[in-house]
This record gives sequence, C-alpha cells and structure tokens, in this order.
Amino acid sequence: MVHMLISLIILGIVGGMFIPLQTSVNAALSSYTRSTIYTSTISFGVGSLFLVGLNLLFNPETFSISFFSEQTYNSYWVTGGMLGVTYLIGNLLLLPRLGASLTVITTLSGQMVMGVIIDAFGWLGAPVQPFTLFKAIGIALLIAGIILMNITRRNGQRQGSIAFYGWLIAGFIVGWGPPIQTAINSLLSKQIASTLMASFVSYTVGFIVLLIIKLITNRTFTLEQQTNQYGPLKPTYFIGGALGVTFIVANIYLMPHLGAALTIVAGMIGQMMMALIIDQFGILGIRKSKITSQKIFGMIIIIIGVIVLRFL
Repeated sequence: MVHMLISLIILGIVGGMFIPLQTSVNAALSSYTRSTIYTSTISFGVGSLFLVGLNLLFNPETFSISFFSEQTYNSYWVTGGMLGVTYLIGNLLLLPRLGASLTVITTLSGQMVMGVIIDAFGWLGAPVQPFTLFKAIGIALLIAGIILMNITRRNGQRQGSIAFYGWLIAGFIVGWGPPIQTAINSLLSKQIASTLMASFVSYTVGFIVLLIIKLITNRTFTLEQQTNQYGPLKPTYFIGGALGVTFIVANIYLMPHLGAALTIVAGMIGQMMMALIIDQFGILGIRKSKITSQKIFGMIIIIIGVIVLRFL
C-alpha cells in the first residue's frame, strides 16, 4: 500500500515537471507571436490535437457517434476548461502587478488551501480526508517553503497600498482554480469512463475560449520567423501544449487516489524541481539563476510538509 502511494506521488511529481518546460517553450514562442494570448491559444490548440491522437490510439470509440449520443451533458463538460483559462488569464494580470515571486506564492498558497478544503468536505467527489492538527502544520510548512523558494527583495514602494494587498487577495483566489478544475475533470473522467477524453474536452474548451478572446482583442495571426534571442522559428517551440497534456492527464488520474491536496502538492514539487534545473542550467534560453541555499532549504521544508500532510 505504501509502495503504491509513493509510486503515485512520484507520478504526480514527474507530471508537474512538465509544466516549467511548457512555460519555457511557450515563453520562447511568445517571442515570435508577440502576444501571450496568441501563444496560449496555440498551446491549447496543440494540446487538443495531441489528445485527439492519443484518444484515437487508445480509445478510438470515444470519437464515434454512439459515444456522444449516449452521454449525459452537464456543466462538467465546460467548467474544467474555463477554469484553466481563468487561471491563465489571472496569472497574466497578476504578474506585472505582483512580480513573479509573489504571483507564485499567492497562487500556490490558494491551490494548497483549496485542495485541503476539497478533501476535508469531500467536495466534487473527492475522498474525504478530515482536517487535523498535522494537516494544519503540513500546510504551514508548505507555505513557508514556497515563500523561501520564491521570495526576493522588492525595491518598489507599492507594497503598502490598498491596491497591492487587493491583488494579493486576488492571487490567492485565482489559486483556487486548479484544484477545482482537477476535481471537475476527474468527475468528468468517471462519467465518461475515459481520462484521455476528459482531458481532450478540457483542453478543447480552453482552446475555444482563448480563440474567442484572441479574435476579440486582436485578429492578427502572423508569426515572426526570427528573433534576436532565439533565432529562427523552430517546430519545437510549438510543443508546449503537448507537454501540458502530460500534467493534466496525470492530475485527472491521480485525483481519486491521492485526493486534491496531495495531487496538487506532488505537482507543485515537480514544478519547483524542474524550475530549479531550468534556472541552474539556463535551459531553452532562460537566463541562468544559480540554486541557492535558500531555495534548497525551501524545498526541504516543502518535502517535510508533504510528509506531515499525508503520512502523519
């Protein structure tokens, strides 16, 4: 039982490691699109096409007329994808106002707290995991670790303003989206008996919403063929959506087994581990940022928090 649990946690960590890679690839693509919304639309579109291929390979019956005629359509079919887009747009709004570190801290804290709430009350079909003192300690350790890994000195004077604290609260609320999205997509997966098809529905809805936003804000779909930072446009800069699919599929699969909180935590650890690797070696054109003792200490605290949260 313990070995199986550890294996599932490792799967969640590996799935999370694809997110910083996706972000790095999409950052490179943004140099050619000159638009974050356009880049995100391409990413979701590629992810949707990738999932079409996976479904045709492993579940070809899910694209039959009989499959769709037998389904019961409800809010699960659209809310998962829309929450994904909301989280994306929320981060786009937060980043220039809070900076990268505080955006990460506030949204991840929101994810962690909402994941625990979902587990404590068994919302959206999640297995009930009562809230205990050890869980409170585990959450406190996780948040402390996140802060240590991401906090940097800020030279701006905006921190004392009401608007600044308003954006902090907004970031915390934006962080509620991913655990709710994961729970909803997991319910859809059970309903249609297919994790891959549930992932396809979520990605496709997200793509449609982003495409509509793109058409409303800017109808230009041109791509620059070369930039000073990345050189000529390469096919590898379009694989961000496929990388993100791995994370989404892993989360939908893990949610019923690990619960919302631990699924989020496992993915979070994977994201931070890969982010450290990317920063250390400057992968995909990212500026090098050496691993510091502060970041290592933060990661250790997070791992201790996971142990306390799940095993005590």
